[in-house]
Amino acid sequence: MTTKVAVVGATGTMGRLVSRLVTDAEGFELVASLSSRSALSDMLVADVVVDVTLPAVSQGVVEFAVANGKNVLVGTSGWSSERITTLEHLIKDLPGTKPGVVIIPNFSIGSVLATSFAAMAARFYDSIEIIEAHRSTKIDSPSGTAVRTAEIIGRARAALGPVIAPHADQRARGQQVASVPIHSLRMQGVVAKQDVVFGGTGETLTLSHTTMSETSYEAGILVALDAARTATGVTVGLDKLIDLGPAGPSA
Repeated sequence: MTTKVAVVGATGTMGRLVSRLVTDAEGFELVASLSSRSALSDMLVADVVVDVTLPAVSQGVVEFAVANGKNVLVGTSGWSSERITTLEHLIKDLPGTKPGVVIIPNFSIGSVLATSFAAMAARFYDSIEIIEAHRSTKIDSPSGTAVRTAEIIGRARAALGPVIAPHADQRARGQQVASVPIHSLRMQGVVAKQDVVFGGTGETLTLSHTTMSETSYEAGILVALDAARTATGVTVGLDKLIDLGPAGPSA
């Protein structure tokens, strides 16, 4: 059975990539490509809506889609815990069959593995900070990947308490998420990079992931597209869709 897909944000870098993958993948058909000038109602011909827009636009796109019974794959940054909770309540209150939403902060398999490793290490270090870098055209900071990583670190350390982050009141110390300071770089010549730095007595450990090409997202996009077809409720993170084994990060 063929799944009809609408891509919202189809003119952007990720939108073009998703559109190509949908067109080439067996079992999917690209039936609508929406830009900023398109009416949201244009997505209603699809079974699954892919949102790769902007953080300020994404919530409205997703809420319109689920209100009209469409399953959604979200690849846009900016989905905080509060925004996700609002979406969960919206879906719960809908009458009839509930649509599903899959939210993926980062489609890279390597990035998901690095975050999983960070959750493992978080129990052994009290000093943890994140440095993330993206191209200068990325308008939001910190990145969705960094926020997701910090939240998972926070959950892994739930029994231990917050990390040590001295002088957190100073702007140069970064933005804290789940007590973890995050430092964001927006530079030319960069696609995406994240370092999670752990400090201990007499040592540091750095978990580093570098994205050199958008092709690194392809496998994850295809996995997420397949999951979005039958999703129910809200699923956050590629780690929920692939087998990371018993050491994978918790929800």
